[in-house]
Amino acid sequence: MKNADASRRSGAPRSARRAAASSTLTPPAMKSGAAWLASVPPQTAQTFLEGLSDNALAALPWLFDFWAQPHQLPPPGDWRTWVALGGRGAGKTRSGTEWVRAQVEGARPLDRGRARRVALLGETYDQVREVMVFGDSGILACSPPDRRPRWEATRRRLVWPNGATATAFSANDPEALRGPQFDAAWADELAKWPNAEATWDMLQFALRLGRDPRAIVTTTPRNQPALKRLLAAPSTVSTHAPTEANRAFLAPAFLAEVRARYAGTREERQELDGVLLDDAEGTLWPAELLARARAWAGQLPALDRVVVAVDPAVSANRNSDLCGIVVAGAVTRGPVQDWRAYVLEDASLRAASPSHWAEAAIAAAARHNADRVVAEVNQGGNMVAEVLRSLDPMIPFRPLHARQGKGLRAEPVAALYEQGRVFHLGRLGALEDQMALMTAQGFTGCGSPDRVDALVWALHELMIAPARKHLNPSVRSL
Repeated sequence: MKNADASRRSGAPRSARRAAASSTLTPPAMKSGAAWLASVPPQTAQTFLEGLSDNALAALPWLFDFWAQPHQLPPPGDWRTWVALGGRGAGKTRSGTEWVRAQVEGARPLDRGRARRVALLGETYDQVREVMVFGDSGILACSPPDRRPRWEATRRRLVWPNGATATAFSANDPEALRGPQFDAAWADELAKWPNAEATWDMLQFALRLGRDPRAIVTTTPRNQPALKRLLAAPSTVSTHAPTEANRAFLAPAFLAEVRARYAGTREERQELDGVLLDDAEGTLWPAELLARARAWAGQLPALDRVVVAVDPAVSANRNSDLCGIVVAGAVTRGPVQDWRAYVLEDASLRAASPSHWAEAAIAAAARHNADRVVAEVNQGGNMVAEVLRSLDPMIPFRPLHARQGKGLRAEPVAALYEQGRVFHLGRLGALEDQMALMTAQGFTGCGSPDRVDALVWALHELMIAPARKHLNPSVRSL
């Protein structure tokens, strides 16, 4: 009782007091003691640590509930699948490792746990072995010496001292799950599996042992049907954390670099914030297509033309649609198939007056030394040109007239992206969010796709209209 009394006197939370026990497992209801230990005066921390027996002190580093962040602990409730979503480096692998430990380990090294057969699934066998088994946050690294499993390479499985096993499977081979049966499973990075639907379905048939077979899925989110279907299931619970949630274990230079590089992009929200970004069904611009279009300042060539495209709002007040303003440039030397376009800036804004958006468009043209401002004039008529020229009489301006619906007008522009001929320079997250909701039938989001309309007009002016003239020259008689 001496150890427990000392812990109570120090004011330690329950998870810290349980460190005096011999088990390295703690009940899920307990709260982390690491934050408490880091925040109390040094004398209080010393009193707590000195109050532990040698065995309890040796066990403390292996008590995950003591050290874990809240998002790394299993949610309460009667669930079948826990999906742990997070940004890169948010601690998802450690969550999976410790959950597996909690399933297979008993209070003492040879005691049985609640699970005896575990499936470990990754994109490939190599990734299961190198990340989930042998990785820095993998099962072998995080298991205490007296209950560390051994790896049987020929059978691709771990075997614990108490007889529990965990077998590796690859998402590239879903048929390998036909036959085995399990009472627990850990699936890592499901969102990038090539055969996610088939592999997950096969796992559900195999997850049939015990009274309450469960699974954990640790993944950075992607807009993938299998993950979306899983999250929508009533038997699924999910947790979420950005990369910064695990900042204590990440290099500050890494955090500063990736935030600066990807700020404002879909990659930032997906890969760092751990947010699942939706694409509309039938979108013209899937997330993977936009990811391939990323370019950076050092990759920008000398441009032959630069235009500012404007999609003016019908009204100008705080409830109005945005005025879409997009700057793009193009390299149009050589054959048409070699032309490339670069989206340089999304300067869209909610204008308080017509002169407000006109000033923004003219300023964007000056910043990028644009050759021309183009704008749709179907609704504004001559007003667009008049507002622009009232501020800059010499501004080169071309009116554009829409003869097709938004979706049909956007399709040839989307085709340029599919051909790898359009690139986004840096941070265009708000524009890309709208693009993801654009289909051939129209815009599926709220309001008007002002940013996308401006983008489409810019690329029509730079790439599509000149290419048509280039490929279909006309004969002029004198």
